[in-house]
Amino acid sequence: MPGALEWTWSTVRPLYRGDAPLHAETVRRTVALPDWPGFSADTLLAAGVDGAEQALIRSVLDSYQHTNALALVVLSALLARHEPRPAAVVVPAVAAPAPPGTRIPELPPMDALDPEVAALVEELNGYGEDTQPQLIASMYRHLAYWPAYLALVRTMLVPLQLDGRLTALTLSTRALGHAHGTVLASQLKPASPPNSLEGVLASCRLFVEHPIARMTGLCALIRRATMA
Repeated sequence: MPGALEWTWSTVRPLYRGDAPLHAETVRRTVALPDWPGFSADTLLAAGVDGAEQALIRSVLDSYQHTNALALVVLSALLARHEPRPAAVVVPAVAAPAPPGTRIPELPPMDALDPEVAALVEELNGYGEDTQPQLIASMYRHLAYWPAYLALVRTMLVPLQLDGRLTALTLSTRALGHAHGTVLASQLKPASPPNSLEGVLASCRLFVEHPIARMTGLCALIRRATMA
């Protein structure tokens, strides 16, 4: 789709400097997480995840929690601008935090992971998805540096996956993103769309409604379970 990426970025970029961070912060505060226990400090230590590693894991999760919510509201705004539909009434936060400044490890490629860790990443990638997953969420690949932690995450999530609460989390987060995107849509001033607009919107919809909505909710849940 020639020119599609350039048009999309030029259209949504002003939102990052405008109200999008405030709407993203409201998403982080109001995403409907299931009531579920997290990991105790002793559990993580017993699994071989020491204090320094725990801090780095939290930094990885914080980075994704920041960027996922922003991508959710910004790209939902693009969809709402071109495909308007009813949405719940929402308001932005009065302030938003600065992006996390901690450096996180490089993203490992899937073929660099041990086979059992790659299989675990692929399994987790299907959790909370209401269709067939199209992309491997990079958050799980980042967490693959700590296989024991990733195994604990799976143990925590399995019951929520089996009883449908992770899918419900994706659906509610998707709706939350749409509501905030609808507010932001009026601030978009797109240039003439490319001839491939229909394909651009289809790709954007797939990305927003599936990996981004799914991982916005799941990252928030996993981060809450990994409190300092």
